[in-house]
Amino acid sequence: MTPARAVPQPAGRLAVAGGLALVVAVALYAFGRTHTPSYTMGLLGQHGVAVNRLKAQLATGMLGLALVQLTLALWMYRRLPGAGVAPPPVPVLHRVGGVSLFLLSLPVAVHCMFAYGVQLGGLRVAVHSVAGCFFYGAFAAKVLIVRSRRLPGWALPVAGGLLVTLVAVMWYSSALWYFDGSRLPLP
Repeated sequence: MTPARAVPQPAGRLAVAGGLALVVAVALYAFGRTHTPSYTMGLLGQHGVAVNRLKAQLATGMLGLALVQLTLALWMYRRLPGAGVAPPPVPVLHRVGGVSLFLLSLPVAVHCMFAYGVQLGGLRVAVHSVAGCFFYGAFAAKVLIVRSRRLPGWALPVAGGLLVTLVAVMWYSSALWYFDGSRLPLP
Protein backbone atom coordinates (compact mmCIF):
# COMPACT_ATOMS: atom_id res chain seq x y z
CA MET A 1 0.00 0.00 0.00
CA THR A 2 1.42 3.38 -1.01
CA PRO A 3 1.12 6.32 1.36
CA ALA A 4 -1.48 8.92 0.49
CA ARG A 5 -0.08 12.06 -1.06
CA ALA A 6 -0.56 15.07 1.18
CA VAL A 7 -2.72 17.78 -0.34
CA PRO A 8 -1.54 21.24 0.72
CA GLN A 9 -4.10 23.17 2.73
CA PRO A 10 -5.39 26.52 1.45
CA ALA A 11 -2.98 28.48 3.66
CA GLY A 12 -0.09 26.46 2.26
CA ARG A 13 -1.27 27.01 -1.30
CA LEU A 14 -1.54 30.75 -0.68
CA ALA A 15 1.93 30.74 0.84
CA VAL A 16 3.30 28.98 -2.25
CA ALA A 17 1.62 31.53 -4.56
CA GLY A 18 2.90 34.42 -2.45
CA GLY A 19 6.36 32.87 -2.33
CA LEU A 20 6.40 32.45 -6.10
CA ALA A 21 5.37 36.10 -6.54
CA LEU A 22 8.14 37.21 -4.23
CA VAL A 23 10.79 35.02 -5.89
CA VAL A 24 9.92 36.32 -9.37
CA ALA A 25 9.77 39.96 -8.24
CA VAL A 26 13.06 39.73 -6.31
CA ALA A 27 14.80 37.93 -9.17
CA LEU A 28 13.75 40.64 -11.64
CA TYR A 29 14.72 43.36 -9.18
CA ALA A 30 18.15 41.77 -8.57
CA PHE A 31 18.77 41.38 -12.30
CA GLY A 32 17.68 44.95 -12.98
CA ARG A 33 19.92 46.35 -10.26
CA THR A 34 23.04 44.37 -11.28
CA HIS A 35 22.64 44.48 -15.07
CA THR A 36 24.58 47.17 -16.92
CA PRO A 37 21.97 49.22 -18.81
CA SER A 38 22.29 49.76 -22.55
CA TYR A 39 20.64 53.15 -23.03
CA THR A 40 20.90 52.95 -26.84
CA MET A 41 18.91 49.71 -27.09
CA GLY A 42 15.96 49.90 -29.49
CA LEU A 43 12.48 48.41 -29.39
CA LEU A 44 10.89 46.97 -32.52
CA GLY A 45 13.16 49.15 -34.67
CA GLN A 46 12.44 52.33 -32.70
CA HIS A 47 15.10 54.43 -30.93
CA GLY A 48 15.25 57.61 -28.86
CA VAL A 49 12.02 59.58 -28.56
CA ALA A 50 10.25 57.13 -30.91
CA VAL A 51 10.88 54.24 -28.52
CA ASN A 52 9.34 56.21 -25.65
CA ARG A 53 6.27 56.98 -27.76
CA LEU A 54 5.96 53.30 -28.76
CA LYS A 55 6.28 52.14 -25.14
CA ALA A 56 3.66 54.69 -24.05
CA GLN A 57 1.29 53.44 -26.77
CA LEU A 58 1.86 49.79 -25.82
CA ALA A 59 1.39 50.63 -22.14
CA THR A 60 -1.88 52.37 -22.97
CA GLY A 61 -3.00 49.23 -24.81
CA MET A 62 -2.07 47.22 -21.71
CA LEU A 63 -4.14 49.54 -19.51
CA GLY A 64 -7.11 49.17 -21.87
CA LEU A 65 -6.78 45.38 -21.81
CA ALA A 66 -6.47 45.40 -18.02
CA LEU A 67 -9.74 47.34 -17.76
CA VAL A 68 -11.41 44.91 -20.16
CA GLN A 69 -10.06 42.04 -18.01
CA LEU A 70 -11.52 43.64 -14.90
CA THR A 71 -14.90 44.10 -16.58
CA LEU A 72 -14.98 40.51 -17.86
CA ALA A 73 -13.98 39.14 -14.44
CA LEU A 74 -16.71 41.16 -12.73
CA TRP A 75 -19.20 39.84 -15.29
CA MET A 76 -18.06 36.20 -14.89
CA TYR A 77 -18.44 36.38 -11.12
CA ARG A 78 -21.77 38.26 -11.31
CA ARG A 79 -20.42 41.44 -9.78
CA LEU A 80 -21.10 43.68 -12.79
CA PRO A 81 -24.28 45.61 -11.99
CA GLY A 82 -27.07 45.08 -14.49
CA ALA A 83 -25.12 42.68 -16.70
CA GLY A 84 -26.79 39.44 -15.64
CA VAL A 85 -25.17 36.07 -16.19
CA ALA A 86 -22.11 36.09 -18.44
CA PRO A 87 -22.53 34.11 -21.67
CA PRO A 88 -20.17 31.16 -22.30
CA PRO A 89 -17.69 33.14 -24.48
CA VAL A 90 -16.84 35.57 -21.63
CA PRO A 91 -14.43 33.25 -19.74
CA VAL A 92 -12.68 32.43 -23.03
CA LEU A 93 -12.39 36.14 -23.86
CA HIS A 94 -11.03 36.75 -20.36
CA ARG A 95 -8.33 34.12 -20.80
CA VAL A 96 -7.40 35.36 -24.30
CA GLY A 97 -7.30 38.93 -22.99
CA GLY A 98 -4.99 37.92 -20.14
CA VAL A 99 -2.60 36.14 -22.46
CA SER A 100 -2.70 39.11 -24.86
CA LEU A 101 -1.94 41.56 -22.05
CA PHE A 102 0.99 39.43 -20.88
CA LEU A 103 2.40 39.10 -24.42
CA LEU A 104 1.95 42.84 -25.05
CA SER A 105 3.89 43.58 -21.87
CA LEU A 106 6.92 41.47 -22.78
CA PRO A 107 8.60 43.69 -25.40
CA VAL A 108 8.17 46.74 -23.15
CA ALA A 109 9.49 44.90 -20.10
CA VAL A 110 12.47 43.45 -21.97
CA HIS A 111 13.34 46.88 -23.34
CA CYS A 112 13.00 48.57 -19.95
CA MET A 113 15.01 45.90 -18.15
CA PHE A 114 17.87 45.79 -20.64
CA ALA A 115 17.94 49.48 -21.58
CA TYR A 116 17.47 50.92 -18.09
CA GLY A 117 17.44 48.15 -15.49
CA VAL A 118 15.81 48.85 -12.13
CA GLN A 119 16.50 52.45 -11.20
CA LEU A 120 15.70 54.09 -7.89
CA GLY A 121 16.96 57.63 -8.63
CA GLY A 122 13.62 59.40 -8.43
CA LEU A 123 10.20 58.59 -6.98
CA ARG A 124 8.44 58.16 -10.35
CA VAL A 125 11.16 55.93 -11.78
CA ALA A 126 11.51 53.91 -8.57
CA VAL A 127 7.75 53.30 -8.34
CA HIS A 128 7.67 52.32 -12.01
CA SER A 129 10.66 49.94 -11.69
CA VAL A 130 9.39 48.22 -8.56
CA ALA A 131 5.82 47.97 -9.92
CA GLY A 132 7.18 46.29 -13.05
CA CYS A 133 9.01 43.68 -10.99
CA PHE A 134 5.93 43.05 -8.84
CA PHE A 135 3.69 42.81 -11.93
CA TYR A 136 5.47 39.69 -13.16
CA GLY A 137 5.55 38.23 -9.66
CA ALA A 138 1.83 38.87 -9.26
CA PHE A 139 1.17 37.40 -12.70
CA ALA A 140 3.01 34.18 -11.78
CA ALA A 141 1.04 33.97 -8.53
CA LYS A 142 -2.28 34.55 -10.30
CA VAL A 143 -1.58 31.76 -12.77
CA LEU A 144 -0.91 29.45 -9.83
CA ILE A 145 -4.00 30.65 -7.95
CA VAL A 146 -6.31 30.28 -10.95
CA ARG A 147 -5.18 26.66 -11.35
CA SER A 148 -5.91 25.84 -7.71
CA ARG A 149 -9.47 24.93 -6.82
CA ARG A 150 -9.07 24.81 -3.04
CA LEU A 151 -8.35 28.40 -2.13
CA PRO A 152 -10.52 30.94 -0.34
CA GLY A 153 -12.93 32.76 -2.63
CA TRP A 154 -11.15 36.08 -2.11
CA ALA A 155 -7.74 34.88 -3.39
CA LEU A 156 -8.41 35.10 -7.13
CA PRO A 157 -10.11 38.53 -7.08
CA VAL A 158 -7.29 39.92 -4.92
CA ALA A 159 -4.65 38.57 -7.33
CA GLY A 160 -6.53 39.91 -10.37
CA GLY A 161 -7.15 43.26 -8.70
CA LEU A 162 -3.47 43.54 -7.83
CA LEU A 163 -2.55 42.96 -11.48
CA VAL A 164 -4.95 45.67 -12.70
CA THR A 165 -3.62 48.05 -10.04
CA LEU A 166 0.00 47.38 -11.00
CA VAL A 167 -0.76 47.97 -14.69
CA ALA A 168 -2.42 51.27 -13.76
CA VAL A 169 0.57 52.30 -11.62
CA MET A 170 3.01 51.41 -14.41
CA TRP A 171 0.91 53.32 -16.96
CA TYR A 172 0.58 56.37 -14.69
CA SER A 173 4.31 56.44 -13.97
CA SER A 174 5.36 56.02 -17.59
CA ALA A 175 2.83 56.51 -20.39
CA LEU A 176 0.86 59.30 -18.72
CA TRP A 177 4.16 60.93 -17.77
CA TYR A 178 5.24 60.75 -21.44
CA PHE A 179 1.90 61.98 -22.85
CA ASP A 180 1.81 64.85 -20.34
CA GLY A 181 5.17 66.28 -21.43
CA SER A 182 7.41 64.48 -18.93
CA ARG A 183 5.43 65.45 -15.87
CA LEU A 184 2.77 63.75 -13.80
CA PRO A 185 -0.54 65.37 -13.02
CA LEU A 186 -1.14 65.24 -9.29
CA PRO A 187 -4.37 63.54 -8.23
